[in-house]
Amino acid sequence: MAKNKGDVCEQVTGIVQPILDSMQLELVDIEFGRVGRDAVLRLFIDKDGGVMLDDCADVSRELSAILDVEEVITVNYSLEVSSPGLDRPLKKIQDYERYTGRLVKIRTYEPFLDDAGNKRKTFLGTLEGLVDGAVKITLKEGQTASIPLERVAKANLEFEF
Repeated sequence: MAKNKGDVCEQVTGIVQPILDSMQLELVDIEFGRVGRDAVLRLFIDKDGGVMLDDCADVSRELSAILDVEEVITVNYSLEVSSPGLDRPLKKIQDYERYTGRLVKIRTYEPFLDDAGNKRKTFLGTLEGLVDGAVKITLKEGQTASIPLERVAKANLEFEF
């Protein structure tokens, strides 16, 4: 039985991955935490062309049945399975390759210099990809930045209206 949220996420990932693989779905992110007295387990899934409500329901149904038997989570919890949304997080190296050419917002742990010498923690621009462990981005203002992946606190796709 899982003792902390990291253990829960790790165990659930191991359980859900074969389910997702069989449905040609990708696990984008997983969260587990308390909301009031109870806990919430959130899974964000995706696939080429986007996920449909039926995809979420199918994963929820299959995973819920297994989690009930395995007793990975020993407190009252709710299971939520959804799309990562328009502002999909970039979590894996493959995400930075897959979404090259798209508008992204990247936040760093501490201020970092762009290639023009401006110190900033938030970078908004077109993702140019991942090169030698660094995220390359052409900023909206025109300059570029090369941010070591280990200094990225959060990265998301940005929706252009």
